[in-house]
Amino acid sequence: MDAPRDPDAAHDPDPGPGRAVGLAELDRRVEGCRACPRLVAWREEVARTKRAAFADWTYWGRPVPGFGPSDARLLIVGLAPAAHGGNRTGRMFTGDRSGDVLYQALYDVGLASQPTSVAADDGLELYGVRVTAPVHCAPPDNKPTPGERDTCRPWLVQELRLLRPTLRAVVVLGAFGWQAALPALAEAGWTVPRPRPAFAHGARVSLDGLALFGCFHVSQRNTFTGRLTPEMLRDVLRTAAERAGLP
Repeated sequence: MDAPRDPDAAHDPDPGPGRAVGLAELDRRVEGCRACPRLVAWREEVARTKRAAFADWTYWGRPVPGFGPSDARLLIVGLAPAAHGGNRTGRMFTGDRSGDVLYQALYDVGLASQPTSVAADDGLELYGVRVTAPVHCAPPDNKPTPGERDTCRPWLVQELRLLRPTLRAVVVLGAFGWQAALPALAEAGWTVPRPRPAFAHGARVSLDGLALFGCFHVSQRNTFTGRLTPEMLRDVLRTAAERAGLP
């Protein structure tokens, strides 16, 4: 894995006065981040050892940037890079069962060009939707620490600021994502109520013209047990898309 030339700069999403950064440049900076030693060691170890089923893959092994258009009206935020999913493919919710559920639902409600997401070059397009994560690296046991979440927050804040001109709705997957998204939204300029709203599936909060929706995470635990059904997920996405003004 190539290390960024300047690790400190690679973790700074703010380029400083007079230097505009677009979403593509932000994604490039995300990909070079090495700010969390535990996550760097884990993602690169997994990329070296691989899983037998993917022995012929060259793993991405880096932070996974957001995916979707720069003028998105709807943003989906959820813990995403899996060790052999996004950490392998280099795209959010791609190559694992969580992604199978999410992209099928997006396709069902008319927000994706195809129902599957298996590789970064598979031709998938999202319509008016961007997908991102509160932590961009695959963590051991799928559990980032609060410190790792907070270290990664500036990336989400800057992504929200760049999307703000067009963004009209946000769907947050899971309590972890909710806890990360609310302070990021506040830092990006939206007024978040005090006390902060609690996470719940179906929760809806209005933030200065932005509609915030809560949804159970598309994890295998939730989908296999029926806590989150495809119909429940489609309902949240459809409602959020309508609020965002998407067809």
